[in-house]
Amino acid sequence: MAATATIAGVVATSSVASAAATGPSPKPAPASQAMTDLPAAPVEKVIVTYKSKSAEAGSNTAAKNDAAAKGKETGESLSFERRLAGGAALVDLGGEASKKDLTEVMDAFRADTSVASVEPDIRAYAMAATPNDTDYAKQWDLFEATGGMNVPGAWDKTTGSGVTVAVIDTGYAAHTDLAGNVVAGYDFISSSADARDGNGRDSNAKDEGDWNATDGECGTGSKASNSSWHGTHVAGTIGATTNNTTGIAGIAYSAKIQPVRVLGKCGGSSSDIADAITWASGGTVPGVTANATPAKVINLSLGGASSTCPSVYQTAINGAVSRGTTVVVAAGNSNANASGFTPANCSGVINVASTSREGNRSFYSNYGTIIDVSAPGGETRRATDTPGTVTTPENGILSTLNSGTTTQSTENYKPYQGTSMAAPHIAGLAALLKSAKSTLTPADIESAIKANARPLPGTCTGGCGSGIADTTKTVNAVTGTTTPGGATFTNAADVTINDNATVSSSLAVTGRTGNAPAALKVDVDIKHTWRGDLVVDLVAPDGTVRNLKTSSSSDSADNVIATYTVDASSEVANGTWKLQVRDVASGDTGYIDSWSLTF
Repeated sequence: MAATATIAGVVATSSVASAAATGPSPKPAPASQAMTDLPAAPVEKVIVTYKSKSAEAGSNTAAKNDAAAKGKETGESLSFERRLAGGAALVDLGGEASKKDLTEVMDAFRADTSVASVEPDIRAYAMAATPNDTDYAKQWDLFEATGGMNVPGAWDKTTGSGVTVAVIDTGYAAHTDLAGNVVAGYDFISSSADARDGNGRDSNAKDEGDWNATDGECGTGSKASNSSWHGTHVAGTIGATTNNTTGIAGIAYSAKIQPVRVLGKCGGSSSDIADAITWASGGTVPGVTANATPAKVINLSLGGASSTCPSVYQTAINGAVSRGTTVVVAAGNSNANASGFTPANCSGVINVASTSREGNRSFYSNYGTIIDVSAPGGETRRATDTPGTVTTPENGILSTLNSGTTTQSTENYKPYQGTSMAAPHIAGLAALLKSAKSTLTPADIESAIKANARPLPGTCTGGCGSGIADTTKTVNAVTGTTTPGGATFTNAADVTINDNATVSSSLAVTGRTGNAPAALKVDVDIKHTWRGDLVVDLVAPDGTVRNLKTSSSSDSADNVIATYTVDASSEVANGTWKLQVRDVASGDTGYIDSWSLTF
């Protein structure tokens, strides 16, 4: 009961005091991402199509001789390189040709009656062009190499079309940069006083404001504050309209945003939040009309203190995941172990910590072994600056907002900091993945995000999961565009490890040719309170066992988080591989969190 009472005052996990007028402009986007016109690449080759009855059309020797002759004629070092699939000849100009030289070469071929056509061998580029949104250059969190999430490179493959993302939060403050992507949501605040709309639950997800007029109004230690418009800020990061010459770009800008209101005056209750999770994912809630557009991704940028995950949350999350909905949760902003906060400590969620523009764990972000992955959450002030001040607004996360101090006023954009801002980056990525490959399960999506994250370029004390999520790398992985020889297969389904027992987790490897590599990488993430109890083995498809870790009675540290390199060159790559874990003692338990093979 004590835990339930504590989490009843669930609050948004952002530092809303960080809202401020946008300050000095940040560094401009790198040239590779700020480009609006295609580069003028020099032409080095031409494609010559000969008439079908000419000797050059059927003979490489004749085409080679003709290229040499045209070279003498024009004074260029022309050479026949190869025959193309359509029959044309590729002719090398011998280096970068000036416009004048190129014109002379092409004129020489055109003057030849045996030539049907000649054209330059031009360059093509990935069409992940920089959005024309006016404030995109301030969104370092999307594109900067150090602390950003490498988003633009994924947009030529997926923009989130066909996926609905539920933002379970404070509701929606009308904003023109979001309106085109918003679908009908619901207000789940059952207390009319907290809802401030006079009628409790209803089908209108309008944000009525979450301001507190006086100190202590929401419990001992609470402070008076203005309305945060928190849900609208979160929604903008996920799905702001993009390429509309206005404001910001959303990560999954073709996805739909479903506002689901659970936070009002003094936060929100776990009972309302659990019902919202169920409804948003397509489940049934007594007295509430069924959701016409169920979400395949849920963002929960909220949390409260609790050493355990309440059953009301876990039941709702389990139901959502069983319906194919990925649940993303903010880790919390207390600079403490995330295990003491909920729903971050619930199972079946993607638990997200926050990183700064420099790639460090944000000074406020929760941490720990239950963190799955990190994402940009920003820092609108330094850790040593006075709390509540805004000294580095350019390092926050810029998104859609409202200027009203209590009730809604005019729309605007402001930077916030918080794990509340980090979570929607992962929710947006989840929407991109689901859109790119509709068959992905929540476990598949979590596995892909974790397997393709990159190490923090800065520092993280306490545990930041698998690193900073990499959008382009993850999308490429699930769409089959990974670098040949670098495919990663992951299983993120939890497997409980009991005392004096042996368990295993399986991976089905497909699409490989030949044998596994001599340097097969095995990434292992096992949560356990006494890792010395564990023996860890890799079992090949033919049953061959390779030991990765032995037991040690003197090793009392937590967890096995490591990468092992195994010579598996004698094994066929395709087939079912297993990670086998044996607990040789009693008194400590744990689970296999995830593991992967990289070929």
